[in-house]
Amino acid sequence: MHQEGSINENLSSSIPKYGLKLKLNHVYKEKRDQKYIPRLGIILSMLPLIFRYLIYYLKFKWRGMKVVMDYVSPREPQQIYGVPIGGIGSGTIGRGYRGEFCRFQLRPGIYEWNTVDANQFIVTIKDENGKTIFQSLLSTFPKSSLSSWKSRIDGSKCNYTGLYPRSWTEYDLSEYGIMLTCRQISPVIPHDYVNSCLPAAVFAWTAKNVCNANRTVTIAFTFKNGTGSVADKKATCSSKSFNYENSEGVILYNTLDSTQAAYALSALSKPGVSISKCSYFDPKSDGSDVWSQLELNGEFDRPKKNAQNHFFGETACGVASKFAVNANETRRIEMSLVWDIPKVIFPVDQKTYKRYYTKHFGSENSILKLVSYAFDNYESWEQKIYDWQKVVLDDSKLPDWYKGALFNETYYISDGGTLWMLLGDEELRTIPQNDPRVEYGRFAYLEGQEYIMYNSYDVHFYASHALHKNWPMLQRCLQYDLRDFVYLEIKSDVKELYEGTICERKKSNSVPHDAGSPSEGPLTLINAYPIHDVSSWRDLNSKFVLQTLRDAFAASPQKPDIDFMKDMYDACFMVMQKSIKNDTNADGLIENLGIPDQTYDSWVMSGVSAYCGGLWLAALYGMSTMAERLGKIDDKKLFESILNKAKAAFEKKMWNGSYYNFDCSTHHSKAIMADQLCGHWYLMCSGIKTDIVFPEDHVKCALKTVYKSNVQSFCDGNMGAVNGMINGEVDTASVQSLEAWTGVTYALASTMIYEGMVEEGFKTAGGMYNSMIRCGLAFDTPEALYAEHHIRAVAYMRPLSIWSMQMALESSINN
Repeated sequence: MHQEGSINENLSSSIPKYGLKLKLNHVYKEKRDQKYIPRLGIILSMLPLIFRYLIYYLKFKWRGMKVVMDYVSPREPQQIYGVPIGGIGSGTIGRGYRGEFCRFQLRPGIYEWNTVDANQFIVTIKDENGKTIFQSLLSTFPKSSLSSWKSRIDGSKCNYTGLYPRSWTEYDLSEYGIMLTCRQISPVIPHDYVNSCLPAAVFAWTAKNVCNANRTVTIAFTFKNGTGSVADKKATCSSKSFNYENSEGVILYNTLDSTQAAYALSALSKPGVSISKCSYFDPKSDGSDVWSQLELNGEFDRPKKNAQNHFFGETACGVASKFAVNANETRRIEMSLVWDIPKVIFPVDQKTYKRYYTKHFGSENSILKLVSYAFDNYESWEQKIYDWQKVVLDDSKLPDWYKGALFNETYYISDGGTLWMLLGDEELRTIPQNDPRVEYGRFAYLEGQEYIMYNSYDVHFYASHALHKNWPMLQRCLQYDLRDFVYLEIKSDVKELYEGTICERKKSNSVPHDAGSPSEGPLTLINAYPIHDVSSWRDLNSKFVLQTLRDAFAASPQKPDIDFMKDMYDACFMVMQKSIKNDTNADGLIENLGIPDQTYDSWVMSGVSAYCGGLWLAALYGMSTMAERLGKIDDKKLFESILNKAKAAFEKKMWNGSYYNFDCSTHHSKAIMADQLCGHWYLMCSGIKTDIVFPEDHVKCALKTVYKSNVQSFCDGNMGAVNGMINGEVDTASVQSLEAWTGVTYALASTMIYEGMVEEGFKTAGGMYNSMIRCGLAFDTPEALYAEHHIRAVAYMRPLSIWSMQMALESSINN
């Protein structure tokens, strides 16, 4: 505990120079929406798909289910978000830079973009005579209820810094003798699997008296049941004040759907701090009772000791810490918000999982243990986070924007509808004890906050570098799930919406698109994606092999993980055998079908394509490499022979002297694709630098062409890389060809850095990131930006590929 008197902030808690920096009255000058309308030709070509989608949409709505991709009512960005709170896989609560509690992701796959007026911090300042000289909400967002609660702070004098997983808010209240700072800390810590899963956040408040008179300061924290939805009005809940070990506070019990949930608001007990609690107030009222209690006494009226109150409907509670700050003195108090929702139940199969944190804290009445643990350990969390970030933040060679971007884009690891769960008893009986899921459970996150499919593998291929670099065992667990899914067959018929044909939901011996939707039975009923027959996609099998290669080799190419390769090899071999059947002319290259049969799912590729062909070549090299390390000499020779034949055909068919052609179509082959070197990029990310697959001079020439055309010739080089260019213009062949994808831009920048084009890489990625910040898309990173006015798919997985830039930078240092 911190002693009274002067406090010297250490480096781990000090406000960093980098991150999202805003005033609390900041207004973004540029706003974008999701109302892009394609040109008429594209609309006409998509009319059958649009018609089938609308029927599919109405069927889901009639059943009371959510579609996995809602194109009818996409969410518009709100330009309010800051660093969310909570660890990985136990739900998160969004925070706005102005002080809002504004996005709730506590139930699997369900986002509630609500700003709750009752969830507030309130400051009360009394002078040396005990007279209240200032009281205000510590937020500046507009509210519609609790009319007596007023925000009197000057937002232009208050600063916000967001550097995930922490934030700092500085309040200049010097007019009243106080400078106030709030540090928000969530336990998201690389390689720490005990703390990173916790549903907790600590708010460390520092009050500095900058005048010559004594002051008494109260910080109050209020919170209501539920998530700000209509369902809150029908809730049955209860509250109970508590004194437990090192803290005091209030627990608010309620249900979210049928799931038992509890919130705990608490304050750390310490000498010189008086803690008061409010077990109930009406969040629909004007709030005058609570406001006047704080204004008059600097604390809440005392409830009856250990009384438990039961309520129906919307219910709110609060905790307050009151403390003296003598002239020229600094004091610190700590508060926390912890929630306990130990079980996950999916609606269709009613399968129940326990969240991973219950492994260490139990699944019954854990909330007070979590509160105590958070207060005991938050300084350790801070130190570990500081140590993690310090290497990047202190590197003078890195651009300032990158230092904030690298960590702030990591928000999606926790805020991506993320689930981290223990294996069930039956699963524990059926898998080997050396399987990493026994120790680390199952991990799943959504493709996007609007694209509600878990572990979409074509996109995770890009995003997975964030897990591989920081939580490699979670990446392993996900990969073992995907391996098992390869063998799975789901014979039920589904109607794919692109062509309207009936196909099998999941064919055996193929890599799935996703691990299922939270609206159904994820991790059991996989392949929720409805647009195409993904069993025939040309990129998924190669991507499975390349992720296996990266996970086995990247840490130490000289000493790869042989056991992991053994566990994955049969599945890798099987899917490669299936893919080779897509070579129709025996030249060693797989061909696309003339439909969007890969992650660019509205951009048609015909015959051999740079994207899928390049991934295939890299996967062949990967299989040959793994076979050699495992002593499978015949397999090594097989894949080497296919590679040698395919490589020669690829160079002959696709290389045009400046870059690799988009595909082999008669009308569109000369398009310049930003992502044409995706396969080469993954080999580099695997620690394998070789020109055996892609000639080095061709790689560098292609990168220079892409930089000149897709980056510099798009939006004056200030918005990342557009996906396609043709004849000196943005390629309008499809909606996706004229988009700039955040995750692909970061991957391209990583490739440039690996190849020594460091300045060009930072220019490419910096243009994209700074464009998003200018548009107010921090902590809401979309999949795609258009040249003007519009975006698509707010809050998306693929931008986590920014961690491949860090891998490239560290690789160049090590070399």
